[in-house]
Amino acid sequence: MSFVHLHVHSEYSLLDGLSRIPHLVSRARELGMPALALTDHGTMFGVVDFYRAAKAAGIKPILGMETYLAPRGMRDRDPQADSRAFHQVLLAENDTGYRNLLQIASAAQLDGFYYRPRIDHDYLAAHSEGLIVSTSCLSGEIPRALADGRHDHAQRLADWYFEVFGPERFFFELQAHDVPELTAVNRGLLDLAQRYPARFIATNDVHYVNPEDAELQDILLCIQTGSLRADPQRMRMTDPSYYLRTPQEMQTLFGDVPGALSNTLLVAERCAVDLDFKGYHLPEFQVPPGETPDSFLRAQCEQGLVRHYGDRAGQADVRRRLDYELGVIHQMGFDTYFLIVWDLCRHAREQGIWYNARGSAAGSIVAYCLGITLVDPLEHGLLFERFLNPGRVSMPDIDLDFQDDQRARMLEYTAQRYGRDKVAQIITFGTLGARAALRDVGRVMDIPLPEVDRVAKLVPNIPGKPMTLPEALESVPGFKEAYASAGYLKDLIDTATKLEGVARNAGTHAAGVIITDRPLTDYVPLHRPTKGGPEDNPIGAITQFEMQVLDSLGLLKVDFRGLSTLTVMARACEQIQRRHGVTLDIHSIPLDDPATFELLGRGDVLGVFQVEGAGMRRNLMDMKPSSLAHIVAMVALYRPGPIEFIPEYIRRMHGEEPVTYRHPALAPILEETYGITVYQEQIMYTAMQLAGYSASEADFLRKAVAKKKAEALHQERERFVRGAVANNIPPAAANTIFDDWEAFARYGFPKGHAADYAVICVETAYLKAHYPTEYMAALMSVFKADTDKVALYIVDCRRMGIEVLPPDVNASGLDFDIEDRPQAKPAIRFGLAAI
Repeated sequence: MSFVHLHVHSEYSLLDGLSRIPHLVSRARELGMPALALTDHGTMFGVVDFYRAAKAAGIKPILGMETYLAPRGMRDRDPQADSRAFHQVLLAENDTGYRNLLQIASAAQLDGFYYRPRIDHDYLAAHSEGLIVSTSCLSGEIPRALADGRHDHAQRLADWYFEVFGPERFFFELQAHDVPELTAVNRGLLDLAQRYPARFIATNDVHYVNPEDAELQDILLCIQTGSLRADPQRMRMTDPSYYLRTPQEMQTLFGDVPGALSNTLLVAERCAVDLDFKGYHLPEFQVPPGETPDSFLRAQCEQGLVRHYGDRAGQADVRRRLDYELGVIHQMGFDTYFLIVWDLCRHAREQGIWYNARGSAAGSIVAYCLGITLVDPLEHGLLFERFLNPGRVSMPDIDLDFQDDQRARMLEYTAQRYGRDKVAQIITFGTLGARAALRDVGRVMDIPLPEVDRVAKLVPNIPGKPMTLPEALESVPGFKEAYASAGYLKDLIDTATKLEGVARNAGTHAAGVIITDRPLTDYVPLHRPTKGGPEDNPIGAITQFEMQVLDSLGLLKVDFRGLSTLTVMARACEQIQRRHGVTLDIHSIPLDDPATFELLGRGDVLGVFQVEGAGMRRNLMDMKPSSLAHIVAMVALYRPGPIEFIPEYIRRMHGEEPVTYRHPALAPILEETYGITVYQEQIMYTAMQLAGYSASEADFLRKAVAKKKAEALHQERERFVRGAVANNIPPAAANTIFDDWEAFARYGFPKGHAADYAVICVETAYLKAHYPTEYMAALMSVFKADTDKVALYIVDCRRMGIEVLPPDVNASGLDFDIEDRPQAKPAIRFGLAAI
């Protein structure tokens, strides 16, 4: 015999479920179940991950949700009548049902939310096609009516469900948990079913995978409700039965109810939803009459080519690069993508909003000609394939930075331009990290806060490289001592370890925005915004799927980041124009000014983009940079791993150490970095020039090196050595080069990204070197809410001989303003908003 669980919650029921999808699917497969459902509370956060995990395991995924039904209408919001909602299990029978689930999940969040995301009978009926429903758990409206003794009302509700869904799609659901009312409710359902052509399904209200997880689930509930575990009055599950019961256990409980087990197989057979990749869903971009997206894109690029390259626009290397990129972009179907990003940048320019594109997009001459990127890819030797590889079909990814005080205007334009129903921000999920898990569990266990805090602080907090609790036990002596010092601390750490990584809350991605060709709810469920008001976030929804899922569904993502540095630069240049009549912008600030590099070399870097830390300051003072290339290298090297090469780079730069190469053929590639491999692009050029790789193949090699996959590395090593030997390079030298790459994998950095950051660094240094009063006034205005930074900048002003006057009700504005004084140098007046 077999059985299928149709009422299952995962960790995406956020602190009300502990089941992790891989573990859930693995256990179902272990128990020989042919299918499994996912029905998280009020959302569809995990359905795509679940779908793929189940299919990979050879289990049929049944996609669903346990939505909430409003007691009255979904827009009614009376605290007495509407605060408590009923549970309703919905399963997608087919693709139509899945699309209706998307609509229901979205409307519940955006239109019906009151305490919980809710719909009502009218909305459910209007979106009932393709859905299978049940009477649900004890919190369903029919079971609740039976528990309250309102049998006539339960009958009227059953009549409604049979009328809307019919006997083929409406099932009476039976559960067996240690809840006092449940026996009477099950009896009432059995009696009620006699009036209809009713069928039963047996379910278990699954919240965790194994029986021994019950204690962890209990702690998770305490975290959710802010309760102490010792509190006898708190909300809790009645018994440890809310796990993925075996088919045999379900047979013992419900084998005497005709069809209760076999009907779960029937439902599983009927449910079939296809979420496999079906191509990209790029929004439509309106081009002028007579144009196509590719012809219009080419026309914009041709104009930009002349603007950027002048007389060089007709040269063979420039023309060849543009034609090649446009050909690849068109072949991959991304003409519209580039036009959309171009349009956003065009609008920003027309509105006077400063912007910048970061990342590997700097390797594209198309992006450069369109005015998207700042960096000339030919001048810096950047590779297009590092950004968009024709051998790997994936959506381009251009990250846009805008002035942080103008980002909302760009979001508003996007919503207006492409339709509010087609634009949304992206959800993220906060998880219980190592320290957070310790603190949450410690609070639940009522361990004194100072002691929990002491233990939590023993876990290293390394940005971008989080340490897990098991790793801390292995490598941090003080943490290991705390673990062994007391039984309750051991319990704390053991429990926190088991909960570490569980999804805790939903948030909003700092930058990601999705733009689609059809209403978003054709593809994804939507969620209400998690932070900010309409003035900060004019896009009124976020997706219920994370970024990786959206990418895999072929949806267009554009990153809108708010960068305070651009706001500083824009405000400084406004004052420079007003006070000195000099017009500067991000495209015209000089990058070869000697005074700029002199400022960087003497370590006068407070307030300069990317380099104001003490460590970077010391390295720049040792380096004494004289060109943009030096700053590009420093940006790439000053990170964990490559930082150890900075002294060697500087010694070679100043002629204090000879420049050496593994083979003379590397000299043209590594000459600019004095024989040291600094950039990912240098790996690609080496593979291309020494071993005959194409640019596309070299990008695959770069990725293999970065990911350190043993089999792929072995294959690439053999191929590289074989190609190098064919070019008269000794096998020993080729293997040594590859050895260097394997070590390089932990710190490889894209040159395009470093070059872009270096440009902003040099431009901010230029403004500080030539217009220090305007720059510092803008800097303090933008960071006025950060008292520590303002204090540092005031000290820096005084060091430069710029007086900062105290706040004055009669003289101060909201921001830091410049005061011209007849008998003295201009001063900066402290802004009232910074007090």
